[in-house]
Amino acid sequence: MSISEGGEFGLIGRIVSRLGTSPSTLLGPGDDAAIVRAADGRVVASTDVLVDGRHFRRDWCGPADIGHRAAAANLADIAAMGAVPTALLVALCVPPGVESEWVESLADGLTAEAALVGASVVGGDTTASPTLTIAVTALGDLGGAEPVRRDGAQPGDVLALSGRIGYAAAGLTVLSRGFRTPKKLVEAYRRPAVPYASGPLAARLGATSMIDVSDGLLQDLGHIATASLVAIDVHRDAFDVPDQMRDAAKALGVDPYQWVLAGGDDHPLAATFPPGVALPAGWQVIGAVHDGEGVTVDRKPWTGGLGWDHFR
Repeated sequence: MSISEGGEFGLIGRIVSRLGTSPSTLLGPGDDAAIVRAADGRVVASTDVLVDGRHFRRDWCGPADIGHRAAAANLADIAAMGAVPTALLVALCVPPGVESEWVESLADGLTAEAALVGASVVGGDTTASPTLTIAVTALGDLGGAEPVRRDGAQPGDVLALSGRIGYAAAGLTVLSRGFRTPKKLVEAYRRPAVPYASGPLAARLGATSMIDVSDGLLQDLGHIATASLVAIDVHRDAFDVPDQMRDAAKALGVDPYQWVLAGGDDHPLAATFPPGVALPAGWQVIGAVHDGEGVTVDRKPWTGGLGWDHFR
């Protein structure tokens, strides 16, 4: 059954029936607004928009995959502030001819990704649109801690990364060339594996700055360098490029470090820490902070692409 056959409120009812709940939700979908517990007294909030043909393609990703991607893009931003995600609000603009089952599967993906961090979808909106668009707002709780911002990096800090990087970009290149393997790379593009717990952990360890790497490592580190008025140098040999990625890069005529240093959509977390901090498992030193400005690779300018820019 298409959305136009079931109507707006029929669609909303089908979506709501598939949404879970979480301890932070005091009032979920069904009223004029949701009520989410904010024991800290502060609410961390972030919004992202995903547009069909721009951020995803329905012939490359199933609806549940797209739901996971949409939720992950926002939940990662909350984790990058050192907070724990608590809730998602989702606005869906969808062509009336889309099948209701497709939207239900999208809702399942959103719900499943949110559940990974103990959050839930608490509300949103739907409307008809010629272009399928998903707008997600995530809320989070700092738990009494101070947020980790982009402007706190200091010369002498170490730069570290938590999470996989380059996999999603490699998967995107594979798909764009008309292939569906290696499966590990394609699946990485379809569903991010975000190290959500690493954000609050980094905050407890005294991280001086942090960012969700969504558009490319070098480009996103540039935001920290600019906000903190420092220079950041990335050590290329800190990255262990897996064999599948190297093989795919060779077959496709791509430098694999272009995926690692400038590829997006994996959503690892990059953070700077004071020297001498013992980093736990899951965090790897990949560079250092210096006096100056800008981002370099092995103290030299990077001549490849820096990352994704919607208007470039």
